[in-house]
Amino acid sequence: MSADVDLDNVSIRFGEFTAVKNATLKIKGGEFFSILGPSGCGKTTLLRAVSGFLDPSEGEIRIGAKSMVGIGPNKRPTALIFQNLALFPLMTVAENIGYGLRVRGVSRADRDRKVAELLKLVALPDQGHKRISELSGGQKQRVAIARALAVEPQVLLLDEPLSALDLRLRQHMRNELRAIQQRVGITFIYITHDQGEALTMSDRVAVMNTGVIEQVGDGRSVYDDPRTRFVASFVGENNGFDGTVVSTDAVHAVIDTSVGRLTGRRSEGLGPGVKATIFIRPEAFRIVNGADKAQIEATVTAQAFEGNATQLFLKGTGDKAITILLSRREDAGDVAVGRTVGITYTAKDAVILPAEAAP
Repeated sequence: MSADVDLDNVSIRFGEFTAVKNATLKIKGGEFFSILGPSGCGKTTLLRAVSGFLDPSEGEIRIGAKSMVGIGPNKRPTALIFQNLALFPLMTVAENIGYGLRVRGVSRADRDRKVAELLKLVALPDQGHKRISELSGGQKQRVAIARALAVEPQVLLLDEPLSALDLRLRQHMRNELRAIQQRVGITFIYITHDQGEALTMSDRVAVMNTGVIEQVGDGRSVYDDPRTRFVASFVGENNGFDGTVVSTDAVHAVIDTSVGRLTGRRSEGLGPGVKATIFIRPEAFRIVNGADKAQIEATVTAQAFEGNATQLFLKGTGDKAITILLSRREDAGDVAVGRTVGITYTAKDAVILPAEAAP
């Protein structure tokens, strides 16, 4: 069973410091929902308020349409997986998973049955007898998930549980977590500073900065259609060119920048004379050849071969740093350092945001 989670103008203050400012969210039952942001932005504070370990200074939190005011963490229909997992090292895997059930007075037979089911769910069917110290990092993650699921929460809260794993294992566990969530069907609220985790696993993502939720949407819309300068620069790589808007129409705006006059999708608040920034993703650029017309001239300063792609680092007019990403199908071999090249992009792949949208 899953539950909706509603945050209604939630603010959390510590003395004069405001960690969360007027956060309003509606997380749907059964949704994998991520809160993405840099360290110190307030995302873990918000999660602790949902779990009941912190009380909001203002606003209200509801789970399954029921207000959580005055309800402690042990009475909420939630389970929390901490960043350090907090597994009991002197217990076996099975004892760890069944601990919450034992505290609640569940019989030994029922505990054993539930633990066996959960071990199978997290692909550890024959590992119940092992000590925690005998497990790999990924196996420990699965035990923590199984222990949290044992008490049958309506909402599972995860506070950066993959941050201590190496890159390959993190990527593998993303798929594992998503598959487990889809099998159990409960609401997951996942805290992360890793954009890859948020975009890969989530149904929707809230991007948070300095205590403020700046944008909520599915991964593709957050990446392709950022609403603020922070979201544009934090989610994925981006090239930002500052300038002044010279004209607009219903769809596009034209902006004068240090590297030339550029066109992109317009956002609200743009008009001639407005200071703004055009954001263009590295993969949106391509090197001009043949009859194409260059929109920017720049000099190659470095290359970085990444296996599936090559990053090119360039300098445009006024020493403006530009990064472009070439796929394996695009030949970067003859783009030598020191060479001046023309680059171009399609206007629909660029977005222009007003300067005053900066946080």
